[in-house]
Amino acid sequence: MSKPLKLGAVIITMGNRPDDLRALLDSVARQDGDPVEVVVVGNGAPVTDVPAGVRTIDLPENLGIPGGRNVGIEAFGPGGTDVDVLLFLDDDGLLPNTDTAELVRQAFTADPKLGIVSFRIADPETGLTQRRHVPRLRASDPMRSSRVTTFLGGANAVRTKVTAEVGGLPDEFFYAHEETDLAWRALDAGWMIDYRSDMVLFHPTTPPSRHATYHFNVARNRVWLARRNLPAPLIPLYLGVWLLLTLVRRPSGAALKAWFGGFKEGWTTPCGPRRPMKWRTVWRLTRLGRPPVI
Repeated sequence: MSKPLKLGAVIITMGNRPDDLRALLDSVARQDGDPVEVVVVGNGAPVTDVPAGVRTIDLPENLGIPGGRNVGIEAFGPGGTDVDVLLFLDDDGLLPNTDTAELVRQAFTADPKLGIVSFRIADPETGLTQRRHVPRLRASDPMRSSRVTTFLGGANAVRTKVTAEVGGLPDEFFYAHEETDLAWRALDAGWMIDYRSDMVLFHPTTPPSRHATYHFNVARNRVWLARRNLPAPLIPLYLGVWLLLTLVRRPSGAALKAWFGGFKEGWTTPCGPRRPMKWRTVWRLTRLGRPPVI
């Protein structure tokens, strides 16, 4: 019998939700099976009052979500490979069930090509899952598990062979679309991604636009995502579709101004290394229900 997969968890905190963080850590500690090794990264804020056995890393400045998570990955060895799978959990989330870690182990053991699992995010009071938290176009039924082409950044599990092979999250993004960048690179390398409705993270329902730089980052990083990963003929098509979708949603004047500012910066600033995906990966994404033009 093979040994159970070893799990680690990376949690990023800004130090402003200590009670939520403690509740999340307690829920990780209650998981069935072998203990999950936890690293909490203080992104520009010191980490205090954590249970014994939880490792902490205090960063002197906020590196953004991908930058902080990359520090957490490397705390588990190069590419995170001191463990088999890493959980990435928002610091105001909570694992309501005690079998989530065991479900993760079973999923990755059963499917050697499974690289990433996206959890279902549910509101702790209503149990409802927002449509935007289902990482596929056909999102009306959040209880349906399926293969997908991206994942949710604060509620997922990643096989560390993936990060060792294709690299971590893009530091430059700071926040927004960093998961899709990693997802596309993983898919291009032959890995698969699953959305699992039975792996649940409780998280309060909040609008993404609560972040002050939301519209700017979304637009800038969308351009960077395309420039880094898409074959050249698809870049204008992908960005043109998202420009039209943004206009159809009729954002406020201030939001639209920020969006166009980010869109411009995405074209005029470095975005990191360009590694266009293979055309067969474009076809795989299309067969999975989300061609890389939307």
